[in-house]
Amino acid sequence: MSEREVAGHAGAPLGGGPQNSLAEFFAPGIVPQDVPQLFPLVEAKPLIGALIALFRGGDEEVLVRLVVLREIGLRADAPDWSPRELETHFAYFAPAKLNTVLGRLREHELLLWDAERRVYRLSSAGRMVLAALSSLLSFSGEADSELGFYAAQVAAGSAVGKLSPETLSHLLARLTELEESFAQAVASGSEHRLRAAQSQLESVWKWMEKGNEVLKNLGESGFADDASWRLAQEIGSRQSRIMRMSSVFQRELAAIARQQVHLSQGGLTSSELAAWLGERTIDELVALSAQQLAVVPEMTFVLPDVMLDNAEEFIEREQPTRRVSALPPPTGINHTQEVPLEPPPQLAALTRLLAALPEVTPLRDAVVGDDFSSASYRMSLLAFLGEQNVDPELAPLAALPLTVRWDHSSHELTPVNRNEVAAMSSGELVPLQENPK
Repeated sequence: MSEREVAGHAGAPLGGGPQNSLAEFFAPGIVPQDVPQLFPLVEAKPLIGALIALFRGGDEEVLVRLVVLREIGLRADAPDWSPRELETHFAYFAPAKLNTVLGRLREHELLLWDAERRVYRLSSAGRMVLAALSSLLSFSGEADSELGFYAAQVAAGSAVGKLSPETLSHLLARLTELEESFAQAVASGSEHRLRAAQSQLESVWKWMEKGNEVLKNLGESGFADDASWRLAQEIGSRQSRIMRMSSVFQRELAAIARQQVHLSQGGLTSSELAAWLGERTIDELVALSAQQLAVVPEMTFVLPDVMLDNAEEFIEREQPTRRVSALPPPTGINHTQEVPLEPPPQLAALTRLLAALPEVTPLRDAVVGDDFSSASYRMSLLAFLGEQNVDPELAPLAALPLTVRWDHSSHELTPVNRNEVAAMSSGELVPLQENPK
């Protein structure tokens, strides 16, 4: 195999063939570069181009490219391949087809050619694509293993400091789908659907437990941003609700068992009959239903609204004495006036306390008391002292001849250590006549 046989065209457009202008896909007046959703994809264009080159074409071509690329990448002890080694290793491929595959991989820089040493080596983009594909394939052999794949992505991203909210969003979206599916199975009242949902819950249970461990470790170390923290909280909440569905399934199945219809003296139930029918082949079902089913033609030539009008007219004409149920007449009700909201008792207590202050008082003596929430509320009320346009319930407090004098000379908090308050800002409550100009 010569270098000339596998040489590609470096100037070929991404993905092969002419490309459409990106602006043609957008509404008039929209600049593609100004769309924030498109920016990260444009930044990753080389890597996306590698994926397009690898997966573009027929299924057979894609599979052969993947086989060649994976085999080249699996030789970790000797990552460089000579043309002769490639010919020997891939002897089960036709030489012309192998040359075409290698040429495409090299053309799109998935495979690099070292002209000086005359060897091939997998590119960084190619190795990243293979690593992502390997992670995806490792979860493809088990049913409902997508939760495990998402949890692995979350764990891997957090381990290297590259966890994005988008990864958590995929996990949350799948959990939402599962919760809705389980809720619909319960609402249907179908034993078949309930047992199918119960089986699916058992298959995803271990993945949810592993996801809980991952999120617990992430919560201990902290999330990079608020969006990730909110998504993690919602994921934990949904996983808890899904895990509680196990008892719901058991309760519903027990209720169905009490109401099963027995079809014979031998104790055969409709559920057992449905399970037996589910195990039969199509040919067996056709033989069972032979001469047993009647085909009723659908009157597609009649409009549904016309059929409804005719049915109503027939009922009124043929059944004049039918029973008609009606709602009872509405009863009179007494309209109540709006009940004024009572101000919280802390407001009146603080107003009385401040009104009785004879002299300059440290801020902590007026604010701290009861517990932390009460102190925080009283602290927030001090901002209304001296205000003119306030609500009526705040007017007595705002009219007090007091002002708050903060101690700006020190940036440290004043220790308190009582009533759930460890420290607070330093300041004083000063009567207006003693406040220096």
